[in-house]
Amino acid sequence: MGKNNDYDAEEMTVELDLEDGTTVNCAVITILTVEKKDYIVLLPLDANGDNADGEVWFYGYRENPDDPNEEPELDYIEDDEEYEKVADAFDEYLDNCEFDELVDE
Repeated sequence: MGKNNDYDAEEMTVELDLEDGTTVNCAVITILTVEKKDYIVLLPLDANGDNADGEVWFYGYRENPDDPNEEPELDYIEDDEEYEKVADAFDEYLDNCEFDELVDE
């Protein structure tokens, strides 16, 4: 039997154009709201659709409320304090996910 691709098809991904001109495909893990601002958590994937190091990327996230079909805007987080708040919120998100998995078993 081959690999079941049903899960992969449902996983949301985005292509991210990096400053060096390369494009990275990223899985969307979640969108977090921190202090009334939205942030997206991305998991960069290699050519095989894997992530070897577990590193995630955080970006500011904005959708156009007037046009839901428009591509969302991602903003690089330049402020260290802001980045830390998003990282802490993501840690909390992960803790809740792990707790949910324990409850489901």
